[in-house]
Amino acid sequence: MATLEVTDDSFESDVLGAEGPVLVDFWAQWCGPCLQVAPSLEELSDEIDGLTIAKLDIDSNPMAPTRYGVRGIPTMVLFKDGEAIATKVGALPKGAIADWLQSNLDQ
Repeated sequence: MATLEVTDDSFESDVLGAEGPVLVDFWAQWCGPCLQVAPSLEELSDEIDGLTIAKLDIDSNPMAPTRYGVRGIPTMVLFKDGEAIATKVGALPKGAIADWLQSNLDQ
């Protein structure tokens, strides 16, 4: 499953109304660390069953990042049942992202 592009307009239905957990990657085209994380997120979207990974470009969609207190990018916010349950800021290696996801999904 590839990552899902979401916007401020689709955030409610794509993320908050989604079946199962959703990891939202708040990113921007000009952000080097964001581009480094992207391939790992693509791979994790195929490896973690039931998890949707969504990407939201903060430059085109300022409302959702403001609502969730995104101050630096990349910021990853894990949503479950329409609620933000965990946040991770900064570029991390794939293994660290996977461990963080699993620890929060297993709760």
